[in-house]
Amino acid sequence: MPDGERYAAAGVSLERAERATRGMRDLVTRTFTPEVVGGFGGFGGGFDVSARTRGGETVLVASADGVGTKLEVAVRVGRHDSVGEDLVNHCVNDILVKGARPLFFLDYIGCGRLVPERITEIVSGFARGCLANGCALLGGETAEMPGLYEGERYDLAGFVVGAVERPRLLDGSAIRPGDVALGLPSSGLHTNGYSLARRIVFEDAGLGPDDELPGCGRSVADELLAVHRSYLAALEPLLEADLVHGMVHVTGGGFEGNVPRVLPADVDCEIDASAWDPPAVFRFLARQGRVPPREMYRVFNMGMGLLAFVGRDRVQHAIGLLREHGSEALPVGRALPGRGRARLLMAA
Repeated sequence: MPDGERYAAAGVSLERAERATRGMRDLVTRTFTPEVVGGFGGFGGGFDVSARTRGGETVLVASADGVGTKLEVAVRVGRHDSVGEDLVNHCVNDILVKGARPLFFLDYIGCGRLVPERITEIVSGFARGCLANGCALLGGETAEMPGLYEGERYDLAGFVVGAVERPRLLDGSAIRPGDVALGLPSSGLHTNGYSLARRIVFEDAGLGPDDELPGCGRSVADELLAVHRSYLAALEPLLEADLVHGMVHVTGGGFEGNVPRVLPADVDCEIDASAWDPPAVFRFLARQGRVPPREMYRVFNMGMGLLAFVGRDRVQHAIGLLREHGSEALPVGRALPGRGRARLLMAA
């Protein structure tokens, strides 16, 4: 049997892997920033961090995450160009809340059968996200593993590394009673709660990808695959002005699960759920799935994807700066003396 045919018979094609690599080369190298050391295809990527710092002690901040069962929606719809961008933006937000700006991103794609065109589609999302966030797509791994991933299914993981000068590192310790939590709107579900959302939309409601999602004015596919928002550009001016005392990326676990991760041990936070109207997609999910309100706020971001704590006397200045850079924000909570807990205030 010719070289490679036994491996192909077992379900792994080296030829498909080579085609996929050729398809992603231009997408990846377009993201290379001047700090990238070396070219495409090495065993490791290099990055000269000194060019991004302003002197003094620099802290590297790293995070890893996935897209979860939003991938099941991408497979069902047959659209794979947005989930990579979801992952970049999610990871960027995770280090942004520490005050860090992204330097470079790494990806992992695992699949049962490598389809080069699909890999190119996925990597196009990684590249678009990296370009928008000013970071390099420095490397990654694509693995064909028949028997582990069945059918059209695949999985993604992302890894981001960023930097921040130590005096500007945000860990929440600066949050004080009286601070106000500003909420920045989400673009939809982002990347959380999809196991529940899929059941409600596809099973309970019996909707298909091309059907209009009731009350939303767009299709199920467009609503469920809306790209996870990056907050980097919006928050840059607040970070540069040293207005932010702490930030929360509202992901799995909602407000009560995520806000305590940044609160000092002697500070609580009250989130007022009446301060904003959740977008139509959340109202549909709650109604159609008969999901109790408190569970909705534990599972989903409910339309607020990031919280930024600022001093009470700087609230209007912060809102104005955000608006100047194209982002709305609302006061949705307040810090008060306590024991590091978050409370969600809801109408009886």
